[in-house]
Amino acid sequence: MKPFDPVEILIVEDNPSDAELTTRALKKSNLANNICIVENGEEALDFIFSRGQFSQRDKSKTLKVIFLDLKLPKISGLEVLKEVKSNEMTKMLPVVVITSSKEDPDIQEAYALGANSYVVKPVDFDSFVHAINTTGLYWLLINIPPKVNA
Repeated sequence: MKPFDPVEILIVEDNPSDAELTTRALKKSNLANNICIVENGEEALDFIFSRGQFSQRDKSKTLKVIFLDLKLPKISGLEVLKEVKSNEMTKMLPVVVITSSKEDPDIQEAYALGANSYVVKPVDFDSFVHAINTTGLYWLLINIPPKVNA
């Protein structure tokens, strides 16, 4: 990754505190060049597919990763994941589930729907920051993604 490449991160999180902590953790690792935070599944799909309030979004700025909570209002995170991974234009987008759910059915379903990673939010602040830093570094700097047409 070149220093001038925009880092495009979509954070889908209905808890403002968790969204802020995620953003701060990414900034701490200098990974917060270009972040959009949406609060529910409907907004996430509108952003990803450039519709509704995001219809003017520049599609040439390809997302690098989606950090997706599962327990969301309007449309669940699992439904968002299903739509993203079943669409030819977006199925290659890396989706990292970041959730408080340790429930085996959630984990199994997320992977069955195509999640690239599943991270349980630690309760402790320092552990949360470390988890986000590590996850962000991997998906934004180490991983080599395929070309995505979203």
